[in-house]
Amino acid sequence: MATNEKDVITVEAKAVARDVRVTPMKARRVINLIRGKNATEAVATLMFAQQAASEPVRKVLQSAMANARVKADAASEAFDERALVVSAAYVDEGATMKRFRPRAQGRASRINKRTSHITVVVTQPEIASRKGTR
Repeated sequence: MATNEKDVITVEAKAVARDVRVTPMKARRVINLIRGKNATEAVATLMFAQQAASEPVRKVLQSAMANARVKADAASEAFDERALVVSAAYVDEGATMKRFRPRAQGRASRINKRTSHITVVVTQPEIASRKGTR
């Protein structure tokens, strides 16, 4: 089984956007659209998604793709942007800004302005044990 682990080489890159002013619940709806997809297809999906959270998610995805290119260039490995796959994508809850709004009879109610931490990981699986190629 150890030989199988050596046969597969992956280029893995990650990008994180912290404290994005979109609620985590709304961002998770958009993230679920792209998880497990081809990266170029995911960018096209996000370009035409109507949710407001699709723009920051698209920017994080494109940043992860650029990070993969830089990592592959630094390691002198072959890089194909079309082979990238969104292997992991998740949204964590960030800091919540608390604001107050005046209400009837001198009362005040709290308004929570939520933020998100968006993380996208892309990988390029590649088989290294191709016989006859060097």
